[in-house]
Amino acid sequence: MFTGIIQNLGVLRRRRTGVLEVEVPTSIRERLTVGASIAVNGVCVTVSELSTKAFSASISQQTLSCTTVGRLREGTPVNLELPVGPEGAFDGHIVLGHVDTIGRVRGVFRAREGRVFIFSFAREFCRYVADKGAVSVDGISLTPFAVSKDDFRCAVIPQTLALTNLQYRANGDSVNLEFDILAKYVEGMIKSVH
Repeated sequence: MFTGIIQNLGVLRRRRTGVLEVEVPTSIRERLTVGASIAVNGVCVTVSELSTKAFSASISQQTLSCTTVGRLREGTPVNLELPVGPEGAFDGHIVLGHVDTIGRVRGVFRAREGRVFIFSFAREFCRYVADKGAVSVDGISLTPFAVSKDDFRCAVIPQTLALTNLQYRANGDSVNLEFDILAKYVEGMIKSVH
């Protein structure tokens, strides 16, 4: 389980059929082992190989089809988060690393402090987005506001902007969206009663 608090940026070193190779900072590399989980742009992957400065992870066809991972180019900065341990702080919200859909940056505006992003998504997911709730965008825990049936806004403070790949995002870019698991559980319980 993750919290959506990005720990570092990595760089996609290479993508070949079914495998990602990501260069990571030493602080992340030292904590990785083969078989460990790590979120890359909000996608939970399992480390299959380690080198001095990078890790590799196998990527299924299912993951490639419903996330932006298959679209990443070599040299692209990616958000990295290790799973939260029992001693870790729980600062964001519950993020599983199981992307629901690909969204798109519909707009980016300068704000007094940081930026305001507008993210669009398929209308079928609007029931999972609550004003002042939680959503994971490329693995980043953000708070949506001005929610409509097919988009929402998020205010991004300078610190989050500086520590994540949002600093490189522009209109039209694709992003991984994971909606709040609590909303999906509630929906499942309501459906099971009816």
